[in-house]
Amino acid sequence: MSVISFAPETGVWLLRTPHTSYALRIDETGAPCHLAWGPRLTLEEAAELATASPPPLSSFEGRPPVGEELPVDGGARYGTPSLQVRFADGTRAFEWEAAGHRVHEPAPGSTELALEFRDRHYPLQVTLHYRVHDDSDVIERWSVLRNTGEDPVTLLRADSAAWTLPARDDYRLSHVTGQWAAETRLHRDRLPFGETVLTSRRGITSHYANPWVMLDAGDADEDHGQVWSAALAWSGSWRVTVQRTPDGRAGFTGGAGRDGMTQPLEPGAEFTTPRLAGLYTQGGFGATSRAWHAYVLAHVLPHPDETRPVLYNSWEATGFDVDEAGQLALAARAAALGAELYVMDDGWSGAHRREGSGLGDWTPSPTRFPDGLAPLVREVHRLGMRFGLWVEPESVSPDSDLYRRHPEWVLHFPHRTRTELRGQLVLNFARPDVADWAYGWLTRLVADHGIDFLKWDMNRPFSEAGWPDQADGADHLETAYVHNLYGVIDRLRADHPGLRIEACSGGGGRVDPGILARTDQAWTSDNTDAADRVFIQHGYGQIYPSRTMAAWVTDVPNQLTGRSVPLRFRFHVAMAGVLGLGGDLSRWTDAELAEGADLVAQYKRVRHLVQHGILHRPRGPVDDGPAAVQYTAADGSEALLLVWRRSPRHGSPRPVLRLRGLDPAARYRDARTGTVHSATVLGEYGLRPELPPGDWASTAVHLVRVP
Repeated sequence: MSVISFAPETGVWLLRTPHTSYALRIDETGAPCHLAWGPRLTLEEAAELATASPPPLSSFEGRPPVGEELPVDGGARYGTPSLQVRFADGTRAFEWEAAGHRVHEPAPGSTELALEFRDRHYPLQVTLHYRVHDDSDVIERWSVLRNTGEDPVTLLRADSAAWTLPARDDYRLSHVTGQWAAETRLHRDRLPFGETVLTSRRGITSHYANPWVMLDAGDADEDHGQVWSAALAWSGSWRVTVQRTPDGRAGFTGGAGRDGMTQPLEPGAEFTTPRLAGLYTQGGFGATSRAWHAYVLAHVLPHPDETRPVLYNSWEATGFDVDEAGQLALAARAAALGAELYVMDDGWSGAHRREGSGLGDWTPSPTRFPDGLAPLVREVHRLGMRFGLWVEPESVSPDSDLYRRHPEWVLHFPHRTRTELRGQLVLNFARPDVADWAYGWLTRLVADHGIDFLKWDMNRPFSEAGWPDQADGADHLETAYVHNLYGVIDRLRADHPGLRIEACSGGGGRVDPGILARTDQAWTSDNTDAADRVFIQHGYGQIYPSRTMAAWVTDVPNQLTGRSVPLRFRFHVAMAGVLGLGGDLSRWTDAELAEGADLVAQYKRVRHLVQHGILHRPRGPVDDGPAAVQYTAADGSEALLLVWRRSPRHGSPRPVLRLRGLDPAARYRDARTGTVHSATVLGEYGLRPELPPGDWASTAVHLVRVP
């Protein structure tokens, strides 16, 4: 059967992924309506669901609050609208009229359905897009709106898609919240009746929420249960609204923008929403995470097959106190530890030696680097490492040559205070001249200095998000800003195919599938405390793969929390992602340097499992007991188990960790101890890994299949 099929007699469309089905139809009013999202169906079975719309429950009710593919603001609809428009004569309601469809293959292994509609009276076209892949259960959805008339149209809200779930007795919502240095804290809460809104109003994805949701009936766990989920590929302000209705239904709608934003649509103009991808799984939260990880690796990341190098970053060692001699000394020690990429962080450019001055003047400081960056780059390359550099292209200090030349380049409104945070203002990347300026100095910087890696930071949420010298500037700004940001990165990578980029926004303030499609990894959090990172990384890994998760080993007491944990524990936590080193190596003892070099070498022996293996979570960070993650080769030939324990309590049971994804007929040898285990015992009866006594104990168990 085709992955996308249609039954003309019933009007049912059926999309089939390797394990799931998605069905919809156009109802008697012309509106695209949801039928099913879940286990596999045939077209005939899906047609059984295509009954006429039920009558309202009472004369006070209109259409059900959920159940349409893109609920509009029009008619007797009282749920959350996904599409709200205002026409030139003030009319706001939209009425569907089908105008055709297209099915094509945009790439090998992918099939796309485009359902075309128009308003019954006004010149506005709406096309709903659905894309499925042969190797994934993730369904990508987005909408395209086109003004075909001679008068402007205003989009008051234009979500990417709405998703409808079947009726259940209860529903639970999983999502992450946080703040700077405490990102991606996982929450699983009973879904209340009414509307629950997750959003960012900050112009960036934000530390406070992330644009993904998971819903289950309250009975799913790590290994069992149905889970419906979605993730938005957008790196600016966004909103996802989850609904639970009195009739037992649930659904959600989401897209770019925040409350109060509008999108002008001039005659002939077209607006394409970002993709809101959805996924249904039957294997609990673990299967959901693994399916998202596989999708990100196969269809999002630009270089998914690469193995990310061990990096060293200078920030926590030096702060702004950066000079050539100090960086050369750190580079020599980093190379001796086994680092493969040396990244010089903030403090290298212009007069930027503190917050509030010099940001935006992107030339090497003549006093700190009298001969430019070339001597440092040459020495880093001679030591066998790649060279990386921190940049923050989107912000500027008022005390800078750039701002003095172009005060009009920042986000601002006339007659309003230009609010400073961190002594910074935000450059208006929606302006083509600003985007071209950023692209110009970045591509010259990379080319002139042989730079291999950029840490692209953005430390400043939007305020006074205006664009006075552009008609409807404030309404155009946020969407154009993100598109131009993407464009600068895309142009830069096209110029320099070997360049690799880390997404950063004061830590994890800009992590989403949109930015990951243009970068190679993300800085998870400015909080490098290993104890906190266990929780931050647990939430991050619900959607995003370890291959993208940068994690550092830094000094103790930790700069942020003041906590001290053993070097071994810090390494084992950071080894769960892309390992980095961030301490002041000039202060490490010989014993610490030797232990660190040994642990770096250990990571290199297993990082193919961490970065390319399949993740299982034998035990989450739910209490003071051990937490563990497992990475297994796709063919089951080997596995890595990382275990961390905070503070043991006398008399508490030692949990058994049951491993997953192993070859059930195989036996596995512990690479360190030589002990041989049966896969059946490891999977069904479990393993109690040996942990050192005391607080902050950890271990890494590398299992290799016995020939």
